[in-house]
Amino acid sequence: MRKLIILAAIAASLTVAACNTVEGAGKDVSSAGAAVSDTAKDAK
Repeated sequence: MRKLIILAAIAASLTVAACNTVEGAGKDVSSAGAAVSDTAKDAK
């Protein structure tokens, strides 16, 4: 039973870390898209 609790805690930790990573990647992609849009507007 103790091993199951430990495994559940590790799985929860990895899930939280993955969510933060995906959120950060989404922000990075959004920032890059905004930069491309601004450059395109300046080029017109």
